[in-house]
Amino acid sequence: MRIGVPREIKVQEYRVGLVPAGVRELVACGHQVMIEAHAGEGVGILDLQYEAAGAKVARSAAEVFRFADLIVKVKEPQPAECRLLREGQVLFTFLHLAADPAQAQALMESGATAIAYETVTAPDGSLPLLTPMSEVAGRMSIQVAASSLQKTSGGSGILLGGVPGVAPAKVVVLGGGVAGSQAIEMAVGLQADVTVVDRSHKRLRELAAQYGSRLKTAYSTAEAIEQLVAEADVLIGAVLIPGAAAPKLVTRAMVAEMKPLSVIVDIAIDQGGCVETSRPTTHAAPTYTVDGVIHYCVTNMPGVVPRTSTYALTNATLPFVRALADHGCEAAFKRDPHLARGLNIEDGEIKHDAVARALESAAVH
Repeated sequence: MRIGVPREIKVQEYRVGLVPAGVRELVACGHQVMIEAHAGEGVGILDLQYEAAGAKVARSAAEVFRFADLIVKVKEPQPAECRLLREGQVLFTFLHLAADPAQAQALMESGATAIAYETVTAPDGSLPLLTPMSEVAGRMSIQVAASSLQKTSGGSGILLGGVPGVAPAKVVVLGGGVAGSQAIEMAVGLQADVTVVDRSHKRLRELAAQYGSRLKTAYSTAEAIEQLVAEADVLIGAVLIPGAAAPKLVTRAMVAEMKPLSVIVDIAIDQGGCVETSRPTTHAAPTYTVDGVIHYCVTNMPGVVPRTSTYALTNATLPFVRALADHGCEAAFKRDPHLARGLNIEDGEIKHDAVARALESAAVH
């Protein structure tokens, strides 16, 4: 199969869909790989390294899209990339369609088959291709929150972990899944006052057993969230419903009651965000303020640490890329029903139930 890897063009996105080690494996299996020139520069990978692994280097994205049967990316295709897709072509990347009706429409019109990293499942029900990026985003959320609290960043001037005699910042984490648990680990490690909110008693028990008195737990109700948000110096939104839009657990009214210059980091923004006042931002302008509360809502948080993120992601995606290349979509889906769960669009139609339900309200046809 002919596999193409274009350079990412989302604002300040430096990751790349394949690294030379992956190219080498695919070429050894008889596949052809084409990489757009400079696609790996953001993570320190030169075109010469791709060529040494057996890839061809293209001068433009258009050349890559013309060449490839299978396009492997990191972030959702931008409008210019959607226009390059064609009928029968396969796109394998993060999509997050529930929060992006325009992209969904463009992909349906392209005739391409679109497979989303974030809805591929594992036998235990986890999301193996989303997990590494959730780990990165969860850890990063505490870094950016600590920075945003600094007075020079416009924050309230609170040190996340406090010092003897001065209380630490209060951190509330909505969701105890992959991203949330990573945020908890970082916040607890910095000696913040941390509370996790989740609707799974089992997950709350697991986290309580892991951290003991260093972590407070709360069952997710509107009343509990309202009380905790009002007291928080930092709110981390880490709620995920696979394929669907994130629920708005924090209302505009709750935000208005937060402390002045407190910080919200909405990791769920890729799926629309779990805070009513959240809207997508970029690394170029990552924050904005609503009712005196700083919001950080970057849709590609891991993109700012591209080397770590690229290797973590491609370690997870390569076996699935190889399965698609070796067998083609239909046979690969029959061999692995968990990969088949990644199918979002085919033959101009939405094929994932949760995505379809989320988009129905946006009148996507």
